[in-house]
Amino acid sequence: QVQLVESGGGLVQPGGSLRLSCAASGSAFSINAMGWYRQAPGKQRELVAHMPNTGTTNYADSVKGRFTISRDNAKNTVYLHMNSLKPEDTAIYYCNVNTDERGLRFDYWGQGTQVTVSS
Repeated sequence: QVQLVESGGGLVQPGGSLRLSCAASGSAFSINAMGWYRQAPGKQRELVAHMPNTGTTNYADSVKGRFTISRDNAKNTVYLHMNSLKPEDTAIYYCNVNTDERGLRFDYWGQGTQVTVSS
């Protein structure tokens, strides 16, 4: 079993920056990939950024050039650095971690953190 704890959301003005963090903890697990999703009111959850163990990164077109995903593997932590924020980035952001545990794969979700971009 893996627990995820997110932090870093809040209210920011358009053009501002925020950094989200998500730390994974538990026992007897290895991480395959970590990523971030978001869900705005009335919309489906969508992928924001994804980073498997290969170190490659994938981004939604809407955030390319503004958001950066990074990982600290020693701390089992994934970050989302968000710059040039726009009102349309307002959403609940969820981290996602895919793990191997005793030969089985699991997906875990963070509790979600609210990001509001408004003047």
